[in-house]
Amino acid sequence: MTRKQKRLMIIGGGVGFIVAAVLLVMVAFSQAIAYFYVPGDLTKAQLSPGTRIRLGGLVENGSLKRGEGMTITFSVTDTLDTVPVTYTGILPDLFREGQGVVAEGSFKEGSPVFVADTVLAKHDETYMPKDVADRLKAQGVNLGGKENIR
Repeated sequence: MTRKQKRLMIIGGGVGFIVAAVLLVMVAFSQAIAYFYVPGDLTKAQLSPGTRIRLGGLVENGSLKRGEGMTITFSVTDTLDTVPVTYTGILPDLFREGQGVVAEGSFKEGSPVFVADTVLAKHDETYMPKDVADRLKAQGVNLGGKENIR
């Protein structure tokens, strides 16, 4: 083998290694992505049971119920549609009715109930994504006069 052939083999091996690493990272990210939906989007979305998503909106007033043990049920609304949510665990301190929430989990097969394994409460709308805030404003939800929504 000549020096030129050895150099080409080393360069080819390096490029192959980099391509394989990029493909592995892409596969890992595609499996870890949880898409964000508001209740109104779920009617249009074609989700298969067990697909992990993030469900965001407001905790509907009067919907919070504590069950056996640490099981809690509540509804997430965007003022147009409502999705019932079940969560087993300790809720964040800032979680309450009428407050913004993001629940991560999935729907069980044949059930309209969203089973959350993670619940995040927002302390105010300052940190709400702009597209979600715009949708809520368009539906007449008062966001407390916060104009610095990101």
